[in-house]
Order: sequence, then C-alpha cells, then structure tokens
Amino acid sequence: MTGPSIRPRRLRTTPAMRRLVAETRLHPADLVLPMFVREDATEPVPISSMPGVSQHSLDSLVRAAEAAASAGIGGVMLFGIPTVRDATGTQATDPNGILNRATELLAREVGDALVVQTDLCLDEFTDHGHCGVLDTAGRVDNDATLERYAEMALAQAGAGSSILGLSGMMDGQVAVVRDALDAAGHIDTAVLAYAAKYSSAFYGPFREAVDSQLTGDRRTYQQDPANRREGVREAALDIAEGADIVMVKPAMSYLDVLSDVAEISDIPVWAYQISGEYSMIEAAAARGWIDKKAAVLESVLGIRRAGADTVLTYWAAEIAEWIR
Repeated sequence: MTGPSIRPRRLRTTPAMRRLVAETRLHPADLVLPMFVREDATEPVPISSMPGVSQHSLDSLVRAAEAAASAGIGGVMLFGIPTVRDATGTQATDPNGILNRATELLAREVGDALVVQTDLCLDEFTDHGHCGVLDTAGRVDNDATLERYAEMALAQAGAGSSILGLSGMMDGQVAVVRDALDAAGHIDTAVLAYAAKYSSAFYGPFREAVDSQLTGDRRTYQQDPANRREGVREAALDIAEGADIVMVKPAMSYLDVLSDVAEISDIPVWAYQISGEYSMIEAAAARGWIDKKAAVLESVLGIRRAGADTVLTYWAAEIAEWIR
C-alpha cells in the first residue's frame, strides 16, 4: 500500500519540532495584569468568585506589582474601589482618590519596569454603578459623561498613568479625551480604547471585584453580543478619533470580532480575558476536570492567535513564570 506523500505530521513529531514551527508564541511582555486597589483595605481582601485574585491595599499593591515586574510582564491595569460613591463619581477626579493615589505610587515604584495603566470609567465611583452620569430620566447621558471623562483623563495623567483605558463605551470618548490631554500638555499619554466592548454575562465576578452598585444592565451603551460587524465599526471610529490602541472585550467569546478588528487595524490590538473567563477555568481546574496550566496557556494562546498583540489576563504573572 502506497502512503501519502504529503504528511503534515512530520512537523509534529517531537516537542522540539513543534516548538520550532509554532506560528504563535507567548511572551511575558505581551501580558498585562489587571489589579484592584481598595481604599479601606489594610491587607489583601480575597475575591471569592475569582480564586487567587484580591482587592489590594496600597502596600500589597506595590508588592504584587513588584512581583509582576520581576516576572517580566508588560504592564498593569489599575481599578480603584473607593469607600464613598456619589452620582457623578467625584472620587474619580479627586487627586487624593484611591485610584489616583495608587497610580502615583506605582508610577514612582515600578514605572520604569512596567507600563502603569488606569481604567478610565465611572462605574466603580458612582452610587448607581453605571459608567456615566445619569439624566433626569435615569438614563446614561453620553455628552455629560464625556465631560467627566475629560476630567478623569487629566487626573489620571497627572498621577502618572502612561495609558488611559477608556472602557465606558460612550460615543466620542476617544476624541474628547485626546483633545483634553493634548490641551493640557499630556501629549505622551496614550489612549487605549475599549473599542468593541460587549454587554456580556461573563462580567459577573468583576462586579464583586469592584463592589459594583449596579442594578439593571448596561445594554444601552455596551454592544449587543449578536453583532459582529458593529465591533469593527466601533474600532474604526476609535482609530479615526486618535486612539493609540484598540481593545476587544471580552476575549474568548469574541475571537471572531478580535480577528476582524486585527485585520483592519493599523495600530496595536489588545484583548481582555475577563473575570468570568478566568473564573470558569479556575473552577473547573479546582474540581480536577481540566489541567489548569494547559487550559490557561491554550486559552491565552488562542486569543493571541486570533489577532491580539497584547492580552489582559489575571494570570499574567503566573503565565510569565511558566513560559520564562
């Protein structure tokens, strides 16, 4: 019997061979670690729905960031959890607010080793939990929210953030923030646009992580999970408005959108492996149903393969240690 002359299995014969011909690779510098800092914390507070992740005190935040820097990852993305919230999220723009204090601290302590980034959104700071200012009818007012975002941008840039992560999904947010930064002389502060951010069921554990006050949903401003082309449109708008980087979020359920955005983008494309994606793998691994390390590496490799230049993942430091 004559066998096939074309045998793709030749390039799968050994680990060394597979490594040699791999089309996609993971590198610590391509990973960003999201981190939570809580104003009233004196030590790390474990997040029950996200095993292994905590709300940090300022002291433990620095220690964790130093460990992440030693692991060689590319950066950290900070989320602040204040003790006092109000309708317009005033703590978000207070120089002494927890996020701005944490940013200044990390920029000073690890800013040479890591790119310190900040989440620019009001949801952690409002008493209603929405990502913007509400009008008299209780709806998110897009243009009034943009004014707050511009103020937040100046506060975060002033605190030392190198990249502002615009995650609120307000129309025109990139242009408004870019104009505000440039007018104030922050011409080197980069804008990361959460360009294609979908209203997802997988955000659940994140609500606990930031002690969200939200009731209802965010479907009037986050994208409908049914829409693929809309993700490309949103990314194209943000690129035209001056974004330095665009993001797709969540990652694993939207690999098609990620691939589409990567195809049209001439700037870096990132993706966020969100809390629910993290927690599902952690829960299954804890029950012995899957191999955690293998599943984590495969999941992040898949996100990179789909087109992400950088991945935000809660496993960033672990992955970096595994692959060094």
